[in-house]
Amino acid sequence: MTPPSTPPPGPTRRAPKREPSTPGSRPARRRGNTGFVLACLLPALVLFAVFMVVPTVNVFRMSLYTWSGFSPDMRFVGLDNFRRLLDDDQFVRAFQNTVALLVVVTVVTMGTGLFLAAIMTRQRLRGRGLYRFVLYIPNVLSVVVIAAIFSAVYDQKNGLLNGTLRLLSLDSWQQIWLGDQKIVLYSVAIAMVWQSLGYYMVLYMAGMASIPEELYEASALDGASAVRQFFALTLPLIWQTLRTTLTFFIMSSVNLSFVLVRAMTGGGPDGSSDVLLNYMYKQAYTNSSYGYGMAIGVVVFAFSFLVSLLVSRATRREPLQF
Repeated sequence: MTPPSTPPPGPTRRAPKREPSTPGSRPARRRGNTGFVLACLLPALVLFAVFMVVPTVNVFRMSLYTWSGFSPDMRFVGLDNFRRLLDDDQFVRAFQNTVALLVVVTVVTMGTGLFLAAIMTRQRLRGRGLYRFVLYIPNVLSVVVIAAIFSAVYDQKNGLLNGTLRLLSLDSWQQIWLGDQKIVLYSVAIAMVWQSLGYYMVLYMAGMASIPEELYEASALDGASAVRQFFALTLPLIWQTLRTTLTFFIMSSVNLSFVLVRAMTGGGPDGSSDVLLNYMYKQAYTNSSYGYGMAIGVVVFAFSFLVSLLVSRATRREPLQF
């Protein structure tokens, strides 16, 4: 027997020649992409530098001078403006009011927002969409409009709050809500909570809606109650959302408190509702103490950065996945 003949080998394919790469060389396409990305980022970087970096550096620089804000005379005083802050009772009071508002408003807003979001998500309520719409409306309104609404609600004679108490024969409960030093700060805090509550409730509802229903069904078979499910299942799974919104809310509340205080009370009566940004505004633009006002601005900047860092460190934990 003759061995079977093998087929003739086909034409061989040659691998394409590659250019020898030299150290530090990059493909032309990558260099082109890098240039395109830099060209796209350049306008944003320029705007950020002009409107954020330069003004911030200027605030730090001006805090070292004494200047009225209008005259050409500027005198370098170093850290004297910061030494004055330690002896300024009104600054200390404004700082205390700012911290009190941040603590009270943050705890109430975050706690109530989580509670309402859990009810809206886990309970079958009629008109759930309507409730969500009504609670979200204040976030759409301007802060100045909200200040006008609550100024009318708190009006001593014709306000909704005192009028309701008078109708219920609770005349002894009527107060001068924006004129009493003991309660004016709480009156401002209520307005802040009302403005922010709906927005964060909707954010938490979105996070809770992404949790698979099977996890709740399995926990219910194990005998977990609704409260147990919230603390052992819902809260850990939306922790990253809660952590992000907490930092964002604290920083935005510093600005929100300034606008509401400025529009509702102006810091009165007798500075009992003053906050840091409002006191800074009065010093820099009303009392012609621009350098001293910028020193307060530096304190606000450092305080905001420190609070953000502390909140980020305190809420750090391993993210849970489902």
